[in-house]
This record gives sequence, C-alpha cells and structure tokens, in this order.
Amino acid sequence: MALHPVVDAVTQRIIKRSKPSRAAYLAHLDAARMQGVQRGALSCTNLAHGFAAFPANDKLKLKEFKKPSVAIVSSYNDMLSAHQPFESFPAIIKDAVRKVDAVAQYAGGVPAMCDGVTQGQPGMELSLFSRDAIAMATAIALSHNMFDSALYLGVCDKIVPGLLIGALHFGHLPAVFVPAGPMTTGISNKEKARIRQLYAQGKATREELLENEAASYHSAGTCTFYGTANSNQMLMEIMGLHLPGAAFITPGTPLRDALTAAAAQRAVAISEQGNYIPVGHVVDEKCMVNGIIGLLATGGSTNHTLHLVAIARAAGIIVDWDDFNELSAIIPMLTRIYPNGDADVNHFQAAGGPGFVIRELLDAGLLHDDVNTILGKGLRAHCAEPFLDGDQVVWKPVTETTGDDSVLRPASAPFSPDGGMVLVHGNLGRAVMKVSAVKIEHRVVEAPALTFDSQEDFMHAYKAGRLDRDFVAVLRFQGPRANGMPELHALTPALANLQDAGRKVALVTDGRMSGASGKVPAAIHVSPEILAGGPLGLVRDGDIIRVDAGTGTLEALVPAEVWAARTQATANLGSNQVGMGRELFAMFRSTTSPAEQGAATFPLPTAIPSTLNVHEGADIGNTVPGSDEDFLIKTAK
Repeated sequence: MALHPVVDAVTQRIIKRSKPSRAAYLAHLDAARMQGVQRGALSCTNLAHGFAAFPANDKLKLKEFKKPSVAIVSSYNDMLSAHQPFESFPAIIKDAVRKVDAVAQYAGGVPAMCDGVTQGQPGMELSLFSRDAIAMATAIALSHNMFDSALYLGVCDKIVPGLLIGALHFGHLPAVFVPAGPMTTGISNKEKARIRQLYAQGKATREELLENEAASYHSAGTCTFYGTANSNQMLMEIMGLHLPGAAFITPGTPLRDALTAAAAQRAVAISEQGNYIPVGHVVDEKCMVNGIIGLLATGGSTNHTLHLVAIARAAGIIVDWDDFNELSAIIPMLTRIYPNGDADVNHFQAAGGPGFVIRELLDAGLLHDDVNTILGKGLRAHCAEPFLDGDQVVWKPVTETTGDDSVLRPASAPFSPDGGMVLVHGNLGRAVMKVSAVKIEHRVVEAPALTFDSQEDFMHAYKAGRLDRDFVAVLRFQGPRANGMPELHALTPALANLQDAGRKVALVTDGRMSGASGKVPAAIHVSPEILAGGPLGLVRDGDIIRVDAGTGTLEALVPAEVWAARTQATANLGSNQVGMGRELFAMFRSTTSPAEQGAATFPLPTAIPSTLNVHEGADIGNTVPGSDEDFLIKTAK
C-alpha cells in the first residue's frame, strides 16, 4: 500500500528542517570510520593496555588486526528487577562471539536508576538527567576505540534512551540493543489500581498496599505494565535496533538466552568486517518517524515526547511536538495494554506482539519500510516471531490474526482511529496530553485553578479534605530547570478518586506524569517552564482554566489586560538543590533545553568544522553522489 500522505508530509518536513544538522552529523560519522579493525588506530602501547587481561586466544585475535571486537555496554545491577538478568549476559555474549571467530569485551557499565523506587522521593529529581549521564557513561565506555560494533544491554526508563544517545555519538559503530524481557504476570492491573485507590482513601493499610505491590512486582524482569520501560522495548523493535520479537521474551528461559547469543553474533555480522550497518545510518529521519508511529499505535509513554526528541537530535534530526500531534491524528490505536487497558505486555506478546503491530502498520501504509535495520534494508523483515529449533533461534512470520482482540487488533479494526496523544496550547504554553485512557466525557475540563508548588502540597490538601470540588490543579516549578522534572505519580490515585466521586478535575504541570496519568486529563511537560519565562507562573488561584483535548486548547480564561499586568510567581527551590546527590546535577539543570527540545544538555550537531580529520583509507563509497554528506566528505578530504 502507498505511504499515507500525512506520514510522508511529516517525514519530508523533518528531512527539510534537519538538513544542515543531519549533514553535519553524517560527516562526523564518516570521519570517525576507518577501514579494517577500529583498534588499528591505536599505538602498540594503547593496544597492549586494551587486551592485557584477556585470555590468550582472544588476545591473539586482537593482536592480528583482522577479527572484529564487540563492545558490551551494560546497565546491570542486581537491585532492579529489569536489569538483574543482565548479570549472566556477558558470558553468553562472549561465548557466542567466539563461535564466529571474533572477540567481545565488556567495555563499561552505565548507571540504571528506577523511577519505581525513587517515585515521590528526592532521588527522583535525578531521574530525567540520568539519561544524559548514561549517554556520557556510554561514551566513556566506547572512548577506548577498541571496538568494531557494540551491544547495548538496557531496558528501563532513561536507560535505553541514554544508551541510544551515547551510541549515536559513536554512530560509525554498528549497534544491537539487547533486552532482558518482562517478569511473568502477577496480580491483575485492575486489582493493583483498586488497592492503590483504597490506600489513597485511607481504606487500606500500608501492609495491605505493600503486599499488593509485591504481588505485582514479584520477580526478575521488567514491570509488565506499558510504561516507559516497555515502550522503550517496542521502539527498539520498530526502529530496527532489536532482533525481531526480542522485546517481550521473559528472562531465565532458553529462548531468552538464545536471542542474546544471536544478538551478539549479529553485532559481528554487521561490523566493518561484514555487512557494515552503522547505527548512525539506521537511525535516520524515517526511522524516527517510525518510532513516533510505534509509540502512538501502542499508547506508549508520554516520556518519549522528550526522549524521542533527544534521540533524534543526537543524530542531527529535529523533531517537535507538532510532528507527534499530526501523526497521532491518523495513526490507529492497535493495543490495549495497562494503563490503557487491563492486559499486560505478556498478554500483548501472546496475542501477536510487536511483529503483528509492525506488519499491520506496514500493510496500512503507515510506516516506512525502506529503512535500514540491523538485519539490512527493509523493516518488513521484523514482522517475525522467534522460536527455538534445538538451541538455535529461528524466525517465523507473525500470526495473520490477533490472538486476543481485547488486547491487540488489526489496523482495519483498531481500538481508536487515532493515537491518543494530543498537543494542547494557548496562553499557558504548549503541552502534551495522553488521552487514550481518558473517557470522552472527561477530555474537556473548565474549572477554577488551584496552584501548588510541589506534589507534597497537593497531597496535604487532598488528605485534609480541601479538594472535594471541581478544579484544575496547576502544579508549578516541576520543569527540568527547577528540580529536574520528576514524575508526579503520587497524584494519580488522588485525582482518580476525585474524578470517580463526580468531580471535574484535571492537571496542568511543567512536570512529568509518564503514561500512568491514566484516566485523568493531564496537560504535562508544559513548555516553556516557569524558570524559562513560561506563563504557568502567571496563574492565580481561582483563574478559570480550560483544558480541551478535542480542540487542543490550554488556556487561562483571564482578561488580556489582567494577564499582561501580572508578574511571575516565585518559589523557594533551595530544598531541591542539595541532598541525595542533587547538587551534583546542578550543571544539568542550568544547561537543559526546553521540554519540547528533549530536556537535553547536549548540543545539536549543526556546526561543521572547516577541517575534518578523515582517517586515511576511510570508505566514502556508501555516500550518495551529490548529496550533502558526499559534499562534506569531499570537502574534508
């Protein structure tokens, strides 16, 4: 089927908008590449340090300058369920790589923090910027320049975006992303939500709440709801950075281990010594559009309205919220996974999984097939599901029909004709709303504002019984410059209870709510934030606020002359600057870009050096004659 005209138009607009920065990025990528093994650029002393501790056979291969070396960059730690399985992966990877006559080296680890552990705690204020710290740690791991390709082991919220941003700054290296998989299904998501709301009402004890949570998060593997972690995994599939169907295979199973081994061997196969596919060529404008579409078609986390933007910018690609909004209007919702439904990712996988979604979108003309992936040219190769044949992975075409149409549907009969994510804007700024789980009757709220400067202030008012009314909660000073933009999930049960009691409620904030805002309308990531001059600081208690997902409206209904005469609200943010390591992140808060630019601290690659140090013997044969990258390389030479 022909590509949908809106998908094509958005893609062409991104290509045009990104032309200078993407050309600069590709020039840097080609300048970093060299023929032969990458470690050939090292001196003998450098190289001796790089393999001193290795077994004799591996050391011999590294000395010979013939066989590729694969970097392992891992987010392993053993306190977080999603990352604990990575403990055993390096041994599997090294063994698999030796079998194809190459070498794998554990290049370095990156930090991995869990929003589930830090939720509502001071440590959550480090969460968003941990993404950029992870990208920097990835760069440090790869800076030894020993490697011909890399495997990135990560799952959760900021970890995968950080790894990918880091990988793109070494875009000349091929990259394969390796997931750990979800834990098995615990208690139902409906029951989990019910106990949380009871606890917020004071009708369940802390002991009952803890037992409920422990029955939900009960073993190694990713949490099974469709938040940022599992959205990451879906995106790695649809962007062609995973082996097909790798995302949602549970850890500790033979298939999981076989997929890890196969990923390791694929990293060898796409190195300079094989069928060279660098990650900087995989992640292009069409790939980024596919990622946005995959997010929308599955009701993924709104955190990716930050992360996808930041990932794109690392590759010289400029994406904005208008792109998300226009695509959302024409991308059908194909899944119902908690918090947008009752099922978890294990149910989604059993019903058909990522390959089914990719196939349906391709057949409907809603994805770019003509992209590079780790398998080569064409996304359709990823419409497959892995199985074991002995101890080897084989892939079969995904099922023609959904295994459960309450969880996964074809593009011809979606749950919704749109992607459930909208841009709202007006005199309060620009913000994102996820409405896939918000009932139609709750998508418009016009009510008096109640301003709060922290989620603790909100919860104190709620517990004191002062919020039994219609209102729009305006939660201020929660942006990246103010306090690192922590997630605000503590508000969700309270707002849901008020909505269930018949009150018209909504949230407007320059902070984050991920996808777990659920059934309550929430205009989040309001940009610009107050510390960047944003108008949320002009709101006063009692102002009538209109939030309308249908018309894309985010307005304070205040006379223009009154609005213009107001001054910005202020808050004492001293308590957000110190403690739990927050003082170490002051440089991130002071240099971050606005939310719509990814809340990132790294520059866009727009400046093209007058002289590029292109390695002698660099292969420029893969550039398109007459293209910008071809011109830049020739100029550098």
